[in-house]
Amino acid sequence: QVQLVESGGGLVQAGGSLRLSCAASGRTLSNSAMGWFRQVPGKEREFVAAISWRLGLTLYADSVKGRFTISRDNLKNTVYLQMNSLLTEDTAVYYCAAKYGTISSLRGSYDYWGQGTQVTVSS
Repeated sequence: QVQLVESGGGLVQAGGSLRLSCAASGRTLSNSAMGWFRQVPGKEREFVAAISWRLGLTLYADSVKGRFTISRDNLKNTVYLQMNSLLTEDTAVYYCAAKYGTISSLRGSYDYWGQGTQVTVSS
């Protein structure tokens, strides 16, 4: 089992920045990937970014490229999502997820999920 705990959400004005953290514990994640997804009420959970633990390969949704950066700290078993130039449409609950194997943007390929953290961007 893998436990994921997100933190860092909050309220920010458009154009501002936030950094989300996801602390992982439990089974080893050395051969795995971590992802960030987001969801607004009435819509499906959508992919935001992903990173591989071992090589640090990254993948981004087009909507966040150039604004968001995913990174990881292997010693702390923590993944980060630095969000800059935030837009009101970035408002959502952000979820951290983990999967074994290669990096992916597919929601269904992830095995473990955190409880989510709310990000609200005001105009």
